[in-house]
Amino acid sequence: MMKKTNSRDKIIEVGAQIIHRKGYNHTGIQEVLTAAGVPKGSFYFYFKNKEDFGLQIIDYFTEFYSQQANLVFDDQSVPPLERIKRFLEGFIKIFESIDFTCGCLIGNLAQEMGDLSPAFRIKLKESVDIMTDFYARALKEARQRDDISARLDIAETADFILTSWQGALVRMKIEQSARPLKNHIKFIFEFILES
Repeated sequence: MMKKTNSRDKIIEVGAQIIHRKGYNHTGIQEVLTAAGVPKGSFYFYFKNKEDFGLQIIDYFTEFYSQQANLVFDDQSVPPLERIKRFLEGFIKIFESIDFTCGCLIGNLAQEMGDLSPAFRIKLKESVDIMTDFYARALKEARQRDDISARLDIAETADFILTSWQGALVRMKIEQSARPLKNHIKFIFEFILES
């Protein structure tokens, strides 16, 4: 039996897609409601204002990201470093399918709203911390297996992997190419995680 999508879920799902493409400030509430096929009154029933809507979009994307990450990172049949590589390479396939556009919704919102709204900044930091934790857990497993150098600080390395990836996504959008993403993976695995 399929789960019934309520109006709030539809508004968030459609809104996330539009904001991912156009940005938060270039997306209007009416545009989202029209695309979702939902009457205007529904918006203020579910959201206090546009900022509250944006914060719930961050939660929605973080949950989606976590679900996708769990599929890869929970697979104990694959060594932990290989899980990291597969996860990143999976995103390359996604970006290839959309002509290297959009980037990461969280990264985009961090650039657009991170220094304009304290509420956005806090929520975005929570999201980035969750994303970083997937790498940290895999690196901790790799350390236990002696797959990475004992000199590497796990938290710093996990943070660097995510931060470097976000920078590679910015470059990807400019070049409309997978080259920056592949370069990121190459340096992570051939130099940083080389034991």
